[in-house]
Amino acid sequence: MSGRDPDLVRAYVRTGGRTRATRLLDLVTLIVAGTEPPIGLAPDARRVLSLCSTKGSLSIAEVAAYLDMPPSVVKIVVSDLLDSEHLSSPRPLEAVPDIALLEEVLNGLRALPA
Repeated sequence: MSGRDPDLVRAYVRTGGRTRATRLLDLVTLIVAGTEPPIGLAPDARRVLSLCSTKGSLSIAEVAAYLDMPPSVVKIVVSDLLDSEHLSSPRPLEAVPDIALLEEVLNGLRALPA
């Protein structure tokens, strides 16, 4: 296994062999903890729920960074927790900001002094 990335194998194992989430999530999707974690929940799911309970509303990218987990694994875990209603998303997952608005925000950020 000299040329293989060990994180790829670990991610596959951590998600029970799944490679795709049941929902379309991106790195900026916000999530909020809903209910207390039930007994028997997978360790990664417990960690995600605990973090969201402590920190409040977080994006997928923030959860991945805080927990040092690959974003692809976080998306699958979060998707499962959204399906079981242990997490919720404060906005509809289908709502995507207008490209023109995002460009205006980007231009405004670039105009700020360093």
